[in-house]
Amino acid sequence: MVSDVPLVLRDDDDGVATLSLNRPDALNSLSPALFVELRAHVDAIRDDESVRVVVLRGEGRSFCAGNDLKAIASGERAPTEHFQAETIDALEALPQAVIVSVRGHCFTGGFELALCSDLIIASDTAMFSDTHGKFAMVPLWGMSARLPARIGRSQARDLMFTGRRVLAAEALQLGLANRVVADADLDDATTALARQIADQSPWTIRHEKAIMATTAGMNPRDGARWERENSPGRGPDSSARVAEFTRRG
Repeated sequence: MVSDVPLVLRDDDDGVATLSLNRPDALNSLSPALFVELRAHVDAIRDDESVRVVVLRGEGRSFCAGNDLKAIASGERAPTEHFQAETIDALEALPQAVIVSVRGHCFTGGFELALCSDLIIASDTAMFSDTHGKFAMVPLWGMSARLPARIGRSQARDLMFTGRRVLAAEALQLGLANRVVADADLDDATTALARQIADQSPWTIRHEKAIMATTAGMNPRDGARWERENSPGRGPDSSARVAEFTRRG
C-alpha cells in the first residue's frame, strides 16, 4: 500500500527552503521513491530566485541511516539507472548555498548525500560512516570523489576502507563538519547559519559557487588567474547594499 505521507517535506521561510527527509521510523533510509520526491524539490528550487539557501535535514533522531536495503531486496527501482547519483549531482549543482544539518546517523548513502553540500553543521550526536565494504558494495553516488576532496585522500581511505564510525568531534577536526553544536541547539544553530547566508547577496553566492566549482581542479595560481579574468565583480545589488551600509554608519 502506497502511503500518502510525503517522503520529503519542503518548508520555505524568507528565502530559506528546508527539505526534510521524512522517514523517521526507518531512520530516513533512502528508497527510490524518496529520491523521486527529492529530485522534484531540487528541480523546483534550482530556478526559484526567491530561494537563497537550501537546508537538508532529517526528521526524527537521525539524518539518514543510508540506502534502503529492504527496498533493494524487494526489487524497488529508481526511474533510471543513475537516478540517485544524478539527483545528488543536481543538489550539489544548485546555485544556492546548500547546508546539511546532521543529527544522529549519517551512514553510507546518507553520507554521500551530505557530501554534496556546501556546509555541514552537526549535532554532537552525529555519527558518520561508510559501510559499503560491510555489504560488498562500491560507491556509485560520488563518495570516492567527494570525500577525498573534503578531507584529503589519506583520511578518506581510512574511513572508506575500515567502515569505522566518526563521531562529531572528529568530524570537526577532519574538516568533514564545519560546525558542531549541542543536539538541543542544532535546529536553532542551523537556522541562524542559514539566515546569516541568506542576508548576503544571492548574486555573490551564486557566482562564488560557480567560480569555486570551475577552479576546483586547478592549482592555486591558475585558479586565481581564472577568477581574475572571469569574475563578474560587482553585482546589480552592490550599489544599494553599499548605500545602505553607509546610511547605517
